[in-house]
Amino acid sequence: MVLNLTYAQAASLALEHAMQQDPSVVALGEDIGRGGIFGQYRGLQERFGSQRVIDTPISEATILGASVGMALAGLKPVVEMRVMDFALCAMDEIINQAAKNRYMFGGQGRVPAVMRMPIGIWSSSAAQHSQSLESWFIHVPGLVVVAPATPQANYSLLRAAIDCGDPVVYVEHKELWAVSGSVDTEAIAELGQANLVESSSAPRLTIVSWSKAVGLCVQAAQTLKAQGIEVDVLDLQTLWPWDKAAVFASLQRSGHLLVVHEAVQAAGFGAEIVASMVEAMQSELRGPRDLKVRRLGAPRVPVGYAPNLEQLARISPQQIVDAAQVLVAA
Repeated sequence: MVLNLTYAQAASLALEHAMQQDPSVVALGEDIGRGGIFGQYRGLQERFGSQRVIDTPISEATILGASVGMALAGLKPVVEMRVMDFALCAMDEIINQAAKNRYMFGGQGRVPAVMRMPIGIWSSSAAQHSQSLESWFIHVPGLVVVAPATPQANYSLLRAAIDCGDPVVYVEHKELWAVSGSVDTEAIAELGQANLVESSSAPRLTIVSWSKAVGLCVQAAQTLKAQGIEVDVLDLQTLWPWDKAAVFASLQRSGHLLVVHEAVQAAGFGAEIVASMVEAMQSELRGPRDLKVRRLGAPRVPVGYAPNLEQLARISPQQIVDAAQVLVAA
């Protein structure tokens, strides 16, 4: 079935379908009985009851701790953190309990919990509600990290995350909730597989991104194409594991790599992608010898409340175009 849904509606429908098919799937978090602050749980408590769509106290450590226990007892909890910034109150439960359990107990216990952490700048929400900290969780062994960029991805990837069997940090961008698009409920996503959203038979540049920044890269790619610069744009979709093969295949053809993310550039995941591709190209005799790489991320500053300060932390399509032009001209 193909439907036109918003990013939030797609997530709600994915969770509804998962709960229909598997009685072990439950959801818990603050205010989700009322639909969640973005409407991503709308109607679910009315349908499945308060024993499966559970409103919790305002205590992120308690919510995550309870979800780890639920998962070890055989449930599949979907855990709402409201915004990624609030998940910092539950880092011990995420890092030392959920992520490490399978390893430390030799596979006797698994934590199939999906931890939803909305990321990104949200207009006039300031420094404590606008962070993109996905690289923190990519760094931790035992965690899967997923970043849907479209309504279709938010439906298909959430279904895949729930079925994953391991703890998943699931990052949804707060400024994508109202974005609409076609959603095929039969489409199956595979974790660890990138999506080539813009392609060229002879690209001069490979652009890699995820989450909201993918849309900005597509806009930039259209501008660059009008200037005679053909590009590939890859949406990673899953940040760990990430699709190195897809990025490498494009880079072999283009010889130029630009990684774009809204997160702070310093020590961001873009650095890992660039380093991995440089190492891969160095060991690949068929690779282009004039490889050029660049990262584009936010400055290392807190996101300001004032619109002019907030704007300084945003990545724009024009910035992407400018970075691409410098890269291909080098």
